[in-house]
This record gives sequence, structure tokens and C-alpha cells, in this order.
Amino acid sequence: MQTLTTLSFRDDHAVILDQTALPYRRATCTLDSLDAVAHAIRSMQVRGAPLIGATAACGVAIALRNQADDEALAQALDRLAATRPTAVNLRWALERLARLLRPLPERDRAAAAAREAHRIIAEDADTNRRIGEHGLALIRTIAAARPGPVRVMTHCNAGWLATCGYGTALAPVYAAREAGIPTEVWVSETRPRNQGLLTAWELGESGVPFNLIADNAAGFLLARGDVDLVITGADRVAANGDSANKIGTYLKALAANDNAVPFYIASPASTIDFGCPHGGLIPIEDRGGEEIRQLSAPDAADCLRTVHLANPEVACRNPAFDVTPARLITGIITECGISAPGALTDLFPEHA
Repeated sequence: MQTLTTLSFRDDHAVILDQTALPYRRATCTLDSLDAVAHAIRSMQVRGAPLIGATAACGVAIALRNQADDEALAQALDRLAATRPTAVNLRWALERLARLLRPLPERDRAAAAAREAHRIIAEDADTNRRIGEHGLALIRTIAAARPGPVRVMTHCNAGWLATCGYGTALAPVYAAREAGIPTEVWVSETRPRNQGLLTAWELGESGVPFNLIADNAAGFLLARGDVDLVITGADRVAANGDSANKIGTYLKALAANDNAVPFYIASPASTIDFGCPHGGLIPIEDRGGEEIRQLSAPDAADCLRTVHLANPEVACRNPAFDVTPARLITGIITECGISAPGALTDLFPEHA
């Protein structure tokens, strides 16, 4: 089902699929320095909470290959932690590396960091596969109740492009396809970064039927009864189940709730921040206004052009995420099962 590798790691460098080039062209980038890894995360050449965390782990290993003293380790951890504030997988991966590496002699740190980065990549793919298996049960139930494809609405991109394998929100869709259960996906464009175009490209590559819609069409489709369930990913889930995801997710949750359509978050444990009591404490990244004022796309000659949608002096605010309160979430699909938003510690008792 997955047609491309989003991240590969060779101990002294990483190769990423450049997601700023998609969906118009396929390109890869080689990351062989701490600066290159930090830029790739900040500029969204890699994006998606699980993939950001795995890339950051590779970045630590790359940074330590020539110098691995305490100062170099601290610099790598701090530099990478500052790249994206909302996605908790970034902090999770860096804290995991810090716990492992700080007690080790300098001579052993680079090799240990590389082994752990490989481990994080493999674990992410397996975790997402299990998320797909648990989410498949929801799709099976709907498919058994009526004929026709199960109509799933999603937001942003939380498929294999955003992870090291399978995806989170799209993992149940891919599991359904492998099980022979027909699905159809509503894909919203997800302005201003247009990550919905990545979902459309990914689903097309994977042979899953879909329809691309304008963000503002979602409420109408939910009200008309054209959606069986909504599944989105998350960049951070608070301990009470409040979930931060790409801007526009909250509006879909409101519309789904108003029309009695189940709304699920698909999230690995690494995205759950048990140290954050509620969504009001989740830091929300504000990005530059140029993402709103400009749009880049290929012209008729297949040359990438930038179109100005607003004058440069137009004031913009560009929050990258919003927070969906737990009361609007039917359940959270994890690698350990499906939980009510307020009962996550039932699945992960070590965090009770």
C-alpha cells in the first residue's frame, strides 16, 4: 500500500521525501548535519508528528557523529526542540534519546543514538499498523450495517506520508482496503499549507477512492448525511483527551457532533502528553503570514509559480493548529485499542 519511503537513515545521514515538493513532483533530500535536520523539520520538508519525532532522533545521531560531549548533546537537543512547538512526538523522541545518552561515555553515544533512531523508525511503523487494525473494527461495523462504501472524512494528512509507515488516521482505511471493505474518503484541502493535497496524492497512489473538497464544504456534507465517520490525526493529545491537530479540525468536530457523526482521533501513545492536563496548555504554533498571502503551484508549462492572494501589507494571523475538546471526540484510536477521551490511562496504566 505504501509506495514511497518517507525516511531512511544510514547512521551518518538521513534521506527524506521532500514533502514541500509534493504533490507536484517527487524529490528527496539528504540530511547530513544538525542544521539540515532542523531546517527540514521547521520548513516542513518533513511533517506529521510521528515523522517529525523520528527525524529528530536521526538528527541527534547525526549531530553526535563527530563530537558527542555533554555540550554537543545539549546543543543538538535544544536546537531540534525549538523547531516545532506543538507536535509532542518531537519532545518525546528527544527526551527518549536524552535518557539513553546522558549516562553513556562520549565514545558510545553516537552509535547508541543511531541504534535508537533505527528503533524509533521501526516502532512507529508497527505502532501505526496496530492503530489500523483497531480502527478497522469501526469500519467493519459500519460496512455490516448497510451496502456501499464506508464514507470516511479526514483532515490534513495523517497517512504514511506523515509517519514511518501506514499512517495514523488513514491506517484504518488502508486496513479496510486490505480486508476487502470498500471505503471512500472525503479529503479537505487544509488551507493554508494544503496538506489535504498530500492526502489526495497519497490515496491516489494507494488506489483508495476519494473526493477532494474545499475546507468549508465539510459541514454541509456532514449535515447532508454523506459521512459515516470522521478520523483525524493529532499532534498532541492532552491527558484529558483534548487534542491538538491541524487548524480546521475543531470545526469538523463541531459539525460532526451537531449531526451525530462519530468523530475519532487516531494517535500513537507517543503523541499523548500525559504531563499536559488539558488542551488549554498545549502550545500553538503561529506561522508566517506569507503562507496565507501566497500560493505556489505549477503553471501550464509545469513550472512552479507563486501567486499572490493578498497584498504584502495585509495583516495576517496564521495559527497552525487548533484544539478539539474531549467532549466532541467519540474515541481515540491507539496502538493498544480505542479509548474514551477521558479514559486514556485505562489503556496506559503506567501514566495513571
